[in-house]
Amino acid sequence: MRLVCPFILTFCCLCCHVRTGTILLGVWYLIINAVVLLILLSALADPDQYRFSSSELGGDFEFMDDANMCLAIAVSLLMILICAMATYGAYKQHAAWIIPFFCYQIFDFALNTLVAVTVLVYPNSIQEYIRQLPPNFPYRDDIMLVNPTCLVLIILLFISIILTFKGYLISCVWNCYRYINGRNSSDVLVYVTSNDTTVLLPPYDDATVNGAAKEPPPPYVSA
Repeated sequence: MRLVCPFILTFCCLCCHVRTGTILLGVWYLIINAVVLLILLSALADPDQYRFSSSELGGDFEFMDDANMCLAIAVSLLMILICAMATYGAYKQHAAWIIPFFCYQIFDFALNTLVAVTVLVYPNSIQEYIRQLPPNFPYRDDIMLVNPTCLVLIILLFISIILTFKGYLISCVWNCYRYINGRNSSDVLVYVTSNDTTVLLPPYDDATVNGAAKEPPPPYVSA
């Protein structure tokens, strides 16, 4: 675990640099949103493919109407743009391009936190939600037989793990932003030696002032 400037971690999980981790994270989100976009476009082109009959779900159920479908496609396109900006910003070391992706991570973390708070405050809402599921939903009856308190604890544990992982990814992206911002700043200079060690150099102005303030060496006197 190394430092480029104070309190900025440059290495994350599996000895991966924060730039590399941010690039991989951006590419992963880019692939996921691209797959979601393809599914939405195929559903928009063939709506009957995502319409389930009453024999399957106990009633006619439409996957999504045209208005919501267009909205979902717009959100997917926006997410693809944000992920591409984060990947490009981390690769080309443009810190400002990472900010939209970081804001999305904060928003997603806040939504998951609200879900955890809702489960904790209204535990009976889980049972009500399960009862509203279609009769043929997988493991619906088995979930209904689970003790409500145990079910709430399991869901809270699962959400806590997700929040911890998302918080780690947020810290990775934030450290990448600070790392790139520090490298591009004139106040912090980074020098990497051949043995892969990082050395901090002082600002140029401070170095010149300190150098000029030193007293000259004594005059040379021949013997």
